[in-house]
Amino acid sequence: MSAIDELRTTFLFEGLSDAQLAWVAERGEIVVYDEAAQVFREGDPADYFWILLSGGLRLTRTVGREVITVIETTQRGVYAGAVRAFIPGVQEAGYLHGLATLAPSRLFRLPAPAFATLMRDWFPMAAHLLEGLYLGIRSIEGAAREREKLAALGSLSAGLAHELNNPAAAAMRAAGQLRERVAAMRHKLALLAEGDLDPEVLRRLVRLQEDAADRARKAPQLSVVEEADREDELSDWLADHGVGSSWELAPVFVAAGIGAAWADEVARQTTPETLEGALRWLAYTLETEALVGEIENAASRISTLVGAVKQYSSMDRAPFQDVDLHDGLDSTLVMLGHKLGRVRVVKEYAPGLPRVPAYGGELNQVWTNLIDNAVDAMGGEGTLVIRTAVASGSVLVEVIDDGAGISPEAQPRVFDAFFTTKPVGAGSGLGLEISKRIVETRHHGTLTFTSEPGRTSFVARLPLRAAAP
Repeated sequence: MSAIDELRTTFLFEGLSDAQLAWVAERGEIVVYDEAAQVFREGDPADYFWILLSGGLRLTRTVGREVITVIETTQRGVYAGAVRAFIPGVQEAGYLHGLATLAPSRLFRLPAPAFATLMRDWFPMAAHLLEGLYLGIRSIEGAAREREKLAALGSLSAGLAHELNNPAAAAMRAAGQLRERVAAMRHKLALLAEGDLDPEVLRRLVRLQEDAADRARKAPQLSVVEEADREDELSDWLADHGVGSSWELAPVFVAAGIGAAWADEVARQTTPETLEGALRWLAYTLETEALVGEIENAASRISTLVGAVKQYSSMDRAPFQDVDLHDGLDSTLVMLGHKLGRVRVVKEYAPGLPRVPAYGGELNQVWTNLIDNAVDAMGGEGTLVIRTAVASGSVLVEVIDDGAGISPEAQPRVFDAFFTTKPVGAGSGLGLEISKRIVETRHHGTLTFTSEPGRTSFVARLPLRAAAP
């Protein structure tokens, strides 16, 4: 079969006349690859317009230091290369992508200047329209994607700031109160010393102090009724022993698991003159222990949030590796905690879920989009179910909400770029399109959904074996 006959059978050239096909065949040539090979690399001079006649192609793009696969195809007539040659000002630009054959293949290549002449002379109106579309779409898509990224970053940053603010404020408040209690403890100890306190009594008080601190760390959780009854009992004991402001001291001791029996031991270890001072000194000890515990809890919460951020962004880790999906889902829930206020989250995680070869940070972006959309669909109130499972050599992640559902009219366009059912300014229509691209193009999986009033389910299926690079 001649080059003219082969070109005529491709969808690109099926409408050309014999003379036009002859013109193309004369200026181009067929290139044969006997095995998988690199056709051109990203950034090489865009010298040719390439058309697949048989075999298969892989289109790649470099992102940062990583080469990612954009698409793999065996469809005859698909093209790549100098597709912008007819646009003024970009003829000398390099290839935007890399191109490689997947197997023995035959390609037709047409020099970029010939392709530019073909477009401008044979299809002048189409060339102008395509030029406008190309430049306009690039500008719109670039702006929209940047806005999507900034909006997502802004939302996550605001949520993280909100989540960090609570433990940080608690730590600052507790630290301020701790300073006051330590100063009061020093003052009370000085007063005890001025009262000619027997050294042996002071040693007993120190032992009681250690015992009180230990009891506070192991104090059981009491019900409201139990706590009130014990406070009343201890208040009566304090009043009977001439200790003033018993309503202030009793809650401190009861919260630390200390009652009247322990107070009797303090009375036995001290004198009536020093009893109140000793009890107040011990109360300051318990308050400082409680405040230190608050600071520890706040610092732990901050540490957990920082860990979630690192997990979410895959910081300090290789971009592609075996990923624990449960860790990614949990960190995403932490990052979106500010939006989950009235949402009941149900985790139905499969035990022993195997790790998945994946780009962890990108999958977390998928979970963010799916969960964020689910919360919006429920109006910020309802039940969100996150389910994982293993099926047929793949891991499934399902996000289910009990919102109003997606209308039948909107369902066919859910994954279309720039399509959104949210109010103007509330969404760019790129979240699900990006998610589908990440799952299907980057990870060779599938992202599907079903929806009806009261139940919408998005299912991401990820292969357990990495696809060939």
